[in-house]
Amino acid sequence: MITEPNMSISPVPSALQPMIVCDGLEKQFGGLRAVDHLDLVVGAGELFGFLGPNGAGKTTSIKMMTGLLRPSAGTARIGGYDIQSEPLKAKALFGYIPDNPFLYEKLTGREFIRFMADLYSVPTEGRSRKIDDLLRLFELEDKADALIQGYSRGMRQKIALAGALVHQPKVIFLDEPTVGLDPKSARLMKDVLRRLCNEGTTVFVSTHILEIAERMCDRFAIINKGKIVATGTMEELRQRSSNDPDQQRSLEDIFLELTSGTAHEDLIRYLG
Repeated sequence: MITEPNMSISPVPSALQPMIVCDGLEKQFGGLRAVDHLDLVVGAGELFGFLGPNGAGKTTSIKMMTGLLRPSAGTARIGGYDIQSEPLKAKALFGYIPDNPFLYEKLTGREFIRFMADLYSVPTEGRSRKIDDLLRLFELEDKADALIQGYSRGMRQKIALAGALVHQPKVIFLDEPTVGLDPKSARLMKDVLRRLCNEGTTVFVSTHILEIAERMCDRFAIINKGKIVATGTMEELRQRSSNDPDQQRSLEDIFLELTSGTAHEDLIRYLG
């Protein structure tokens, strides 16, 4: 069993520059504390998995980090800039793709990326080549000049990410990035995210698909009922969650133990 979960905190590797820093972040909705004193550091070039059951506080946390929600207490900094006191400088450094991104359906894919380039003041010199490169990267060349209203869910996810990357952000926030993607597109998405991290971009991913997270992410934070209960690499989480260091427990096993207690075991016994 995992003991003293609040003590299972893995610091960002010392060689990495901190790019996302949350210090005592809280959000209160009336009598409900949706996020309770969230402390988190994510370094440059990390592919960081942010995991938790429905209602755990994942989306609320991301919205505070990206400036969409004002925290009740605490601070969030992106690249050293406080998202509340220096929002323009902080927002210039990141891209954000929610689980159901809003897209202008009367624009073509190419027009949408160009619109995002305008928003972020991307220089016009070399812009067309950059847009073509993004369309090619996400295998959208054939649909580049078709209206977004005719795009599938997976194509919408890809064009949203292409738009978020056009200004070459230092940090990317993604909420359920593989939802609606077929296996080939999901693999493409993972490969693109890994490539971004290898080039120094910080990728912060919230997902329910634990198998993908386990294969893709460098480190994880597991949040439950508004509190982070564990952070660390896969190996660190395994060491802290088992008396047998050689037991290769999956991320799913660790996640269920931390967030469900024995409820899932009782259900298995009942069904069996």
